[in-house]
Amino acid sequence: MSSPPVIRTPRLPLFPPARSADRAPAPPAVRLPRLLLRGATTASAVLVLAETVLAAGFLNGHYEALRGHALAAMALGGVLLLQLAVAVPVRRATGPAGERGPWWPLVVTALLLFAAGAQTGTGYERAVGVHVTLGVLLVSAHLFGLVGAWRLPLTLPAPAPAPASAPAPSPAVEDGTGRLPRPSGTGSGTGTGTGSGTGAGTGPVEVAP
Repeated sequence: MSSPPVIRTPRLPLFPPARSADRAPAPPAVRLPRLLLRGATTASAVLVLAETVLAAGFLNGHYEALRGHALAAMALGGVLLLQLAVAVPVRRATGPAGERGPWWPLVVTALLLFAAGAQTGTGYERAVGVHVTLGVLLVSAHLFGLVGAWRLPLTLPAPAPAPASAPAPSPAVEDGTGRLPRPSGTGSGTGTGTGSGTGAGTGPVEVAP
């Protein structure tokens, strides 16, 4: 009596190969504007923090800090203009799947540029209450833009592969019985225990064992 065949299970490797990355390198049209946006938001955040330090020095009696405060405000306006120019290609750049970049850098930078102009105007008008309040809001908004710019990924999600078309299942599989379904038609028949029988009709005849 022959022994049954032995089915060997393939061994899994001790160190399985690493899976392919879910993100693909971004094209230069996407990567470069986002790098420039990071640099611009970092520079604007440093300038706005320097503005607070110089303003505090002026309030402490160091009146020469007022000139530095005004120069930092002019530099901040120039950096925000550059940041606005960079935010346009960040929005218009498309990834491998055709998706556009985020819209918020363009809107936030435009609002910051408008608020910085209003902040400079209130400073020259000596409206200290409005100037200080708007300055606090500007610092918070600049930090928000800084964190958001550095959270933008420099790599984009790889495009999903096209789903493979599944073959149509056979009728026998759909039936679940392993037999082809009975064709349409009517029929009748009789049979004996020996398997003989007569019948008439167009459909198949099942014979009892």
